Amino acid sequence: QSELFPDKLHGGRIFYNEAIMSAMGIPQVAVVCGSCVAGGAYVPTMAEESVIIDKIGTLFLAGPPLVKAATGEDVSPEDLGGARLHSQVSGCTDHFAASEEEAFECIRNVVSTLNCERVPEEDRDPDSPLYSPEELLGLAPLDYGRTLPVKLILSRLVDGSRFQEFKAAYGTTLVTGFGHVEGHLVGIVANNGELAHSAALKGSHFVQLCGQRGIPILFLQNTAPQPAGPASLPQAHASRLKAQASMMAAVACVAVPKITIVVGGCFGGDSYVMCGRSFSPNFLFLWPNARVALVDSRHFPTVPPAGCWTGEELELKQLKAKGMYLPVSAVVFFPLLCCFYCAFKPVLFSALSRLEEESSAFYSSSRLWDDGIILPQDTRKV
Repeated sequence: QSELFPDKLHGGRIFYNEAIMSAMGIPQVAVVCGSCVAGGAYVPTMAEESVIIDKIGTLFLAGPPLVKAATGEDVSPEDLGGARLHSQVSGCTDHFAASEEEAFECIRNVVSTLNCERVPEEDRDPDSPLYSPEELLGLAPLDYGRTLPVKLILSRLVDGSRFQEFKAAYGTTLVTGFGHVEGHLVGIVANNGELAHSAALKGSHFVQLCGQRGIPILFLQNTAPQPAGPASLPQAHASRLKAQASMMAAVACVAVPKITIVVGGCFGGDSYVMCGRSFSPNFLFLWPNARVALVDSRHFPTVPPAGCWTGEELELKQLKAKGMYLPVSAVVFFPLLCCFYCAFKPVLFSALSRLEEESSAFYSSSRLWDDGIILPQDTRKV
């Protein structure tokens, strides 16, 4: 230990240097094509982007022999720290490669997105997408309760339908990556459902990368409201909130141009995390079918339509048929409940109707909360 650990130029200095170089704008990328153990595992994880190769690349603080010595457990290198584990579960690596050749190709693609100054090239027209942007009109969901697979949009938006995805297998309810639009390099952050804990962590990481490289960010808001169900476990819910808060901070502080397009529904906190109006994007556009609201009106308790309330007798009859009997206090209270419902039913229906009205794209644009409604097929041009 005395010759490799404690002094300022010993082992840990390489991690310090990686962080300082990153802050200086010197990009670092890594390919894990072997075993990275103990301190060696920090080197690729502190790089801006890392690729790990299936079956031969591993990352762990203590390898299988040490696990065996410490706990008596037999564990394979793949299960302990293999490529699939770190690409899909832990998120320590950003790209999964099936072979070394694929890994080197991936690294070349990563280097092409570093936004370093290049030798000027001859002007040439950008490639059109492989799929016509006109098809976006047919893809736009009529029902905002359904999530449109966002990669269908990207394949009709970016040049040549080429998209360098970042952390493709991790946090899949958020799609992140780099592409070109009309020849301009952009980072893309797109909802593919509700923002889970892992998705928000991925988004925070990617937004910071774009900030380091000075790359503008395009946000596509496409959150489908989740069906009402049992509440999340408190611990899981809290961890998701913390991850979303980290992404909010990254989005708020990143000093690059930001453009937001609402292509589906966007509700509550997801609007903030995905650079909604209050986070001051340079431009904010909506598709005609878009919905923006604090909450989804369909998550309110179901209210019986007018005329379906049949009174105290039917309720008592149903309860008795099930072998249950109301206590005296409930029998006394039930008429009061009926009166309360009859009095406030119009107010409740009015509130739901108003929420539905105020969440539409046209209501939003007519009050200048955004920069306008655009046709889906014009998204790339706009």
